[in-house]
Amino acid sequence: MTLKIGVISDTHGLLRPEAEHCLAGVSHIIHAGDIGAPEIVDRLNRIAPVTAIRGNVDTGDWARRFLDTETLRLGGRGLYVLHDLNQLTIKPKELGIDVVISGHSHRVAIETVDGVLYLNPGSAGRRRFKLPITLATLDLDRVGALQPVIHDLGNV
Repeated sequence: MTLKIGVISDTHGLLRPEAEHCLAGVSHIIHAGDIGAPEIVDRLNRIAPVTAIRGNVDTGDWARRFLDTETLRLGGRGLYVLHDLNQLTIKPKELGIDVVISGHSHRVAIETVDGVLYLNPGSAGRRRFKLPITLATLDLDRVGALQPVIHDLGNV
């Protein structure tokens, strides 16, 4: 069975209607940090179950319920989520991780290294510099190549 997951990051307290529309119908949502406000996760949970981690702007009492990293299995695949890829301290392949999801840079990045997919969906929050506003979806199953799709939320 294939699961479609939504991957979002760096909302910084802003969940755009375009993001909610794009995530409609996914089986699970991963938020890679810099959530910005607890209401963001609450709203995402109305769409699908959410795994969210804390980013560097996620401070205060509300953010304590989120960990700095999460490891989970979805669709037969191992996923590791952290906010800043520069802080990766594990060896994903050795731990059976298929996908490493990060945020922080606000820049889309898709790279496969040693059989592990590294995915940064970019930023879905407030525009920073002239970077696009994006999120990703990813179909997960036990076999087959992992092909993330980047969704540009337009000139909003």
